[in-house]
Amino acid sequence: MNSAIALKANTIGNKTVDAVIGVTFFIIATALGAYIRIPVPGTPIPITLQTFFVVLSGAVLGSRLGLFSQIGYIILGALGMPIFQGYTFGMAHILGPTGGYLIGFMAASFLTGKMLEGESRDLFKITASFLTGNVIIYTLGILWLMLIYRISLLNAVMIGVLPFFTVELAKIFLAAVLYRKISHRSKGIFS
Repeated sequence: MNSAIALKANTIGNKTVDAVIGVTFFIIATALGAYIRIPVPGTPIPITLQTFFVVLSGAVLGSRLGLFSQIGYIILGALGMPIFQGYTFGMAHILGPTGGYLIGFMAASFLTGKMLEGESRDLFKITASFLTGNVIIYTLGILWLMLIYRISLLNAVMIGVLPFFTVELAKIFLAAVLYRKISHRSKGIFS
């Protein structure tokens, strides 16, 4: 009886350690994705690798832990760590042009994780969930651009979506192929 209780406590302890490591990894990965930054003429939004890691965080960690990783990323940046794109930090960045995308990170990670609950190695399902996560990010991003710049939906799409369309499709496909290869292992660790 005591050995069963000890085994259960050890398993719970290991799951907690795994969760902390997984969340921390995706906070760091999202931050590093922000450092890989390509400015795009005509838009205040650069190309980064963040969305690649955002959708993977939900898929690998699951909806709850994926959400925690993106909340952690935003909180650390808000508190002064220079982890947002352009090596910036603080509330001014969150309230700037990319604020809607940052909020979208949390929603996208959660939704991607929800869509991939259970065992699925189907590349179409994985790609569809990553695409849905990106649609959430970009929808919140363009709504935010419309609000802060007081521009039309068409103008927001022109500066906040179209310049990134092909790059995003490539990132979605690469993330889906990668996740398909590691999904069985990640489900064993984080589920």
